Amino acid sequence: MDAIPDSARLTEHNIQEHLLNEMRFGCYRGADRLPRESVLAETLNISRTQLRDSLAELEREGFISRRQGVGTIINRHVLNVPVRMDLEIEFMDMIARSGHTPAEKLLRVCGMLSVTAAAKLGIGRTDEMLLVSRIVTSDGKPAIYCEDYIPKALIRRIDYEKTELEKPIFSFLKEYCNKDAYLDVTEIRPVLARGEVAKRLGVPDGTPLLYMDEVDYDFEGMPVMYSRQYYVDGIIAHTVVRRKI
Repeated sequence: MDAIPDSARLTEHNIQEHLLNEMRFGCYRGADRLPRESVLAETLNISRTQLRDSLAELEREGFISRRQGVGTIINRHVLNVPVRMDLEIEFMDMIARSGHTPAEKLLRVCGMLSVTAAAKLGIGRTDEMLLVSRIVTSDGKPAIYCEDYIPKALIRRIDYEKTELEKPIFSFLKEYCNKDAYLDVTEIRPVLARGEVAKRLGVPDGTPLLYMDEVDYDFEGMPVMYSRQYYVDGIIAHTVVRRKI
């Protein structure tokens, strides 16, 4: 197992990604357990405190299970799930992990007033938002239609080009709003395709879709973005991993 590069040390996220990669494709791909903490920390050239923090997060996400006297068990049945609704994954990655070729097209970038979005974001009805809508395709066919609403008051830099919004929206939040989406609260329900949504996705009116109504919050609990996402059925298998508490 290769040690984590110097540039990635001390970063919990990179340690987790490194371990996931090793469990899926690397030296632990055929193992049912990870080595003892002391051995693993030495191999990775990190402290045991760093390792324990990373293992705790991997356990919380269901990738491993730990028990005194048993060790750290690798949960292959969780590692092999391509798309999880309980973990934030970019649209392009969702499509790719589902075995299809993804592409993304920016449809609209404009100022917008929306009573519904304003209520979700906790701002005034007359407070303007930036609306960014896009379509994500799977093997050339529409798969996801998404509308993102960001309060214009959060945008610290106005020198952005439209091409900047062709990147994942979370990159724009970080670079131009100085905000990280720490967590989201998402309502999931079935809806029927109507009007513009049906047109964008190229499906007949009345086609069943999976709809996600999402509000993203920063670390301090401030709403930073509201998203409306529509998924065509039969392309992405959305799975939720839940632990008994």
